[in-house]
Amino acid sequence: MEDVIISPTATEKTMIQSQTENKLTFIVSRKATKKQIKEDVEKQFNVKVEKINVLYTKRGKKAVIKLAPEFNAEEIGERIGIY
Repeated sequence: MEDVIISPTATEKTMIQSQTENKLTFIVSRKATKKQIKEDVEKQFNVKVEKINVLYTKRGKKAVIKLAPEFNAEEIGERIGIY
């Protein structure tokens, strides 16, 4: 299958979510399932995913990923270069 994660999203809202709710947001493949997104995020960023919400936007399919409490979304965001 093609890449599941296409790109991270960095907006004012996603920055606030990473700080207050421990969430990261990505544009993902339209064909990707929640299970595939979870596996890809856990493998690529070496984290544990607690929950995934998926939205369909004009830009494509967007996944909002809540990380387990022991991981810091803000730190992961800095590591992958979205902040």
